[in-house]
Amino acid sequence: MLLFTPGNPVAMSATGLAWLGMVIPMATARMRSAREKSAVAQRDNKSVFGIALQGVGVWLTWAGPFRFSWPATPTIWIAAVLPALVAFLSVGLFIWSQRTMGLNWSLVARTRGDHSLVQSGPFAVMRNPIYVALFGMMVATAISLGHTLNLVVSIPIYITGTMMRVMIEEKLLRATFGTAYDVYTRRVKRFIPAIW
Repeated sequence: MLLFTPGNPVAMSATGLAWLGMVIPMATARMRSAREKSAVAQRDNKSVFGIALQGVGVWLTWAGPFRFSWPATPTIWIAAVLPALVAFLSVGLFIWSQRTMGLNWSLVARTRGDHSLVQSGPFAVMRNPIYVALFGMMVATAISLGHTLNLVVSIPIYITGTMMRVMIEEKLLRATFGTAYDVYTRRVKRFIPAIW
């Protein structure tokens, strides 16, 4: 039985561009926050373990042979539409979320002295759109590479890491914003609007 199917070169090209569209703004924001002089009100470095688990989940979608069907026939172009669409929607959601958060955005869970409770943009419909965007990129990558079976392992690992981070972040936000945060959580779901 073949565990890996040949990947789609068109979909992988699109997904690769989407990854660049995600990594470049992330690195830019990271450099900007390193220069920022605003005092950190609260920080929880335990979220690093959740970040590591999310990274393992994403990395697992890349694990396996890189075999592509050549040449790019019309069927390959058609099959590339779904993973490319998921990848570009995911990077769009990521950039929109990061810009909406502004200086509040951070890799490690923390609040700033001037932190605000962001409830606009994508945060008006889901509390964790950046994690949803990264999940979309993970799925698009697995499909593009022909590593779809890897999702059986990578999705639970990614969700575990995400939930660890979310619990830590929610604790910090609840401590900072109190009742306002509780009201927000009753109105807006974590990941899937109106469902979860």
